[in-house]
Amino acid sequence: LSLIGECFLFFAAGVSGDRHLYHSLGNDVILPCDNVPPSQARCLFIDWIYERDSDSVDRIPRVDKGKVNQNPPGGSSLSLRNDCSLIISNITAEDAGRYTCRSNHPRSTLVHLNILTISPSPADTDPERDDEVTLTCSMWRYNTNRPCPQNSILWVDEEGTVLPGEDGGYKFNGQMDCVSNLAVKRQSDYNRSYTCQFIEANSVKIDAHFTLVYTDPPPSSTSIIVGAVVGVLVVLVVIAAVLIKYRRRAKATEGVQKPTHSQEEPESNLTYITVNHANQNPKRKVKVKEEAVTYSTVKNTVKADNDPSSFYSSVG
Repeated sequence: LSLIGECFLFFAAGVSGDRHLYHSLGNDVILPCDNVPPSQARCLFIDWIYERDSDSVDRIPRVDKGKVNQNPPGGSSLSLRNDCSLIISNITAEDAGRYTCRSNHPRSTLVHLNILTISPSPADTDPERDDEVTLTCSMWRYNTNRPCPQNSILWVDEEGTVLPGEDGGYKFNGQMDCVSNLAVKRQSDYNRSYTCQFIEANSVKIDAHFTLVYTDPPPSSTSIIVGAVVGVLVVLVVIAAVLIKYRRRAKATEGVQKPTHSQEEPESNLTYITVNHANQNPKRKVKVKEEAVTYSTVKNTVKADNDPSSFYSSVG
């Protein structure tokens, strides 16, 4: 009832304009106050009233008789110009809503502040860790009881081309009321910018930009190809080194003469020993009677499957 009463008073007293301003986060905004009498140039009788949305019943005074109220959230960023316009510095989504400037003039001024935001969703998303990031674009405004028309929020790339449907690097998840989501996959051109536009009456009212920045870029296709080529070259060098080493070892082996064996006498493990029983002392002369020399052969016992050669001892 109180809201209806206020509206009745507004229409009874008259409303000068119903302005709609569109801004993005971080902007400095000037809300004009029309029909300020010259006698009130110092804004001593100026009030600014704030309403968050159409469902809100709270009417928060931002300026009371020319004095800025610093108690509400964001009040420290408020100030008044000489013409009684309200300045909001570094706006946030919480500043969206309807502002009413009242004075002794019979007509008041209504200003709708619409703010477009774009951010990763959820807020704690880490582009460095996640291969896919969802960007959320939202239009914050006073008329929450009237949904945004379909296709009033569009996504475009760096060249201004609208991103429709789904592609290899992104997926458009559609628009619900005044919120639109775009799922972006991490790509080789990792520092890409995306723009969210709000369209009304076939014209772009405001846009917001967001750049996905990765300090650790993913490997590009070129780096993958270069890495593969380097890997193949390393393998070829290793194989060539092994072949060269093998050939050198083979040549060294061929240079060594192999022992030859008589074809008639098979290779065996026989050991030949000549025993000389002659007297090795030259000082002592001993007559030795010449006798017949007898040769004896001592045959070493070997296994049947070995060479049947014998061990010989020659006695002189």
